[in-house]
Amino acid sequence: MIQLGVNIDHVATLRQARYPGEPDPMGGGGEPDPVRAAHEAELGGADGITVHLREDRRHITDRDVELLRRLVKVKLNLEMAATDEMVGIACRVSPHTSMLVPEGRREVTTEGGLDVLGQRDRLGAVVSRLKAGGMIVSAFIDPDVEQVRAAAAAGFDVCEVHTGPYAHAFAQCGGDLRKAELKDQLGLVEEAGCVIRELGMRFNAGHALNYHNVHLIAAMDGVDELHIGHSIVCRSVYVGLRRAVADMKALMVQSAERS
Repeated sequence: MIQLGVNIDHVATLRQARYPGEPDPMGGGGEPDPVRAAHEAELGGADGITVHLREDRRHITDRDVELLRRLVKVKLNLEMAATDEMVGIACRVSPHTSMLVPEGRREVTTEGGLDVLGQRDRLGAVVSRLKAGGMIVSAFIDPDVEQVRAAAAAGFDVCEVHTGPYAHAFAQCGGDLRKAELKDQLGLVEEAGCVIRELGMRFNAGHALNYHNVHLIAAMDGVDELHIGHSIVCRSVYVGLRRAVADMKALMVQSAERS
């Protein structure tokens, strides 16, 4: 069955809007606490929890990651840059999965896929260190077959395909698959997914997926897991996080079963 990994970074973003630059303002993590959010997501049916520990700690903090690893009952996926500091933290905390992503200081969220092709040897060494620490290692990449092949050569276990361009095309085209732009972007994700599976890696996808556009990705052959955060956290303002997660999971499962 297709799985849902819930990214709770934006819960921490809301906390930091009230407590900027204060990692533990109330002696208990501040409000809203991402650790409590993870519990609600689990109760809503999340199969995994994702957080991105950035070098500048702009939202998720070391305290969050350490507590989540101890308390989360499902998979914990740590998004991180391929730096010595982050690799050291991952090896110490030992999340179930470490996902290597590009990281820009000025970006609001991850804006593109990791260039594995251009730094295969260096990333291969990072993958080896993380695997030695007992983790499954994932690469967040654009839907590009050459990047997929480079990820396999570097030793990654999982490729998460960047669905941002697909989501943009979906919005521009109103979800109309008769429009070439949307059809082309969907085809790129499908092609990348096929090659990922052929090379023996897991096919995950994520970025900018929401309640309107998720069905076409969830219906793809062999997609193992979707990572979704912003749209779920937004919906939770109105219906609560547990319900928002349950609604997304139901959409995904229904779409996968109809495919």
